[in-house]
Amino acid sequence: MSDAPITSTSRSPGPTTSGAGVGGPNGTTEDTITSTKAQATEQSPKGDGPGTGTAKTVTRPGDRIFSSLASGSAIFITVVIAAIGAFLIWRAIPALSRNQVNFLTSSQWVTQNINEMAFGVLDLFQVTVLVSLFALVLAMPIALGIAIFLTSYSPKWLTRPLSYTIDLLAAVPSIVYGLWGLLVFAPAITPVAVWLNKTFGWFPLFADGSGSITGGGTIFTAGIVLAVMILPVITAVTREVFIQTPRSQIEAALALGATRWEVVRTTVIPFGKSGYISGSMLGLGRALGETMALYLILRTTSQAFGWSLFDGGSTIASKIALGYAEFNNDIQAGAYIAAGLVLFVLTFVVNAAARAVIAGKKD
Repeated sequence: MSDAPITSTSRSPGPTTSGAGVGGPNGTTEDTITSTKAQATEQSPKGDGPGTGTAKTVTRPGDRIFSSLASGSAIFITVVIAAIGAFLIWRAIPALSRNQVNFLTSSQWVTQNINEMAFGVLDLFQVTVLVSLFALVLAMPIALGIAIFLTSYSPKWLTRPLSYTIDLLAAVPSIVYGLWGLLVFAPAITPVAVWLNKTFGWFPLFADGSGSITGGGTIFTAGIVLAVMILPVITAVTREVFIQTPRSQIEAALALGATRWEVVRTTVIPFGKSGYISGSMLGLGRALGETMALYLILRTTSQAFGWSLFDGGSTIASKIALGYAEFNNDIQAGAYIAAGLVLFVLTFVVNAAARAVIAGKKD
């Protein structure tokens, strides 16, 4: 029996109309696929060559609503802040027009007689800046250490209760901190303050000031209490940013033989540096505006401010609280509103500087 030759028949290039034709799964023809895509996407007129049409994006109603709400919220907040600034300027102008000294360079504060007003914000500004920076210098390294411990060294059974304990410090009212600082902490810290004054008195920060070192109503005591108040804010923000460090980067560093500290130094801290700075500036913002704790701790004085931690005085916020009895007169109240305007601008400058630092770190 002879073998018959096997011959192959080529497929016709013409259009296929049967269900088993070429073009798509389950017998779907190319014409069907093309018509389906045309219904899903609208294309602009074709250009000179193939593939020059662009797809038209369809925005869902939910996206439009969310975009409008987000934009409206941003605009609303901006308008509110601008309205607050305009209100402060409007209420401060009558008092500033009666002021007989330079508001920005004078240390006087005489507002009892509205016809002979002489008030300046220089000393208030200096005390506010010094006590806030002193608190920030104390709180930042401690907050960084706590955040590193909680995210990289602490055992799991200790991390959560310790985090909750630190967060609860932010819930303590400021007047409680003030009473604790005045009645408990100030007497306890007095020996340390006396030693610093005797040992480092040659340095301006620890020189004799206008406050009583043994009495405790100084910037030194107030700054430490203020550092305890802003510590949970900085710690919470820093911890949450450190937790977001990509696990792949940590494991890669460990695979290369890095120790735990080297992992923290080369991976965790660089990744969370912007968050650490943001948390610190948030804490500084609270320190600048703190009122009741400093109202209770700091002792007012008529002496000039000398940039010593053992000076007394008032911050802008505590001075406004001290002068509440004069608020029944619009002109007298305007002097304190003018001081509040300076604090308002100072807060904006601090936040703008923080944003600039963070942007520089990202670049």
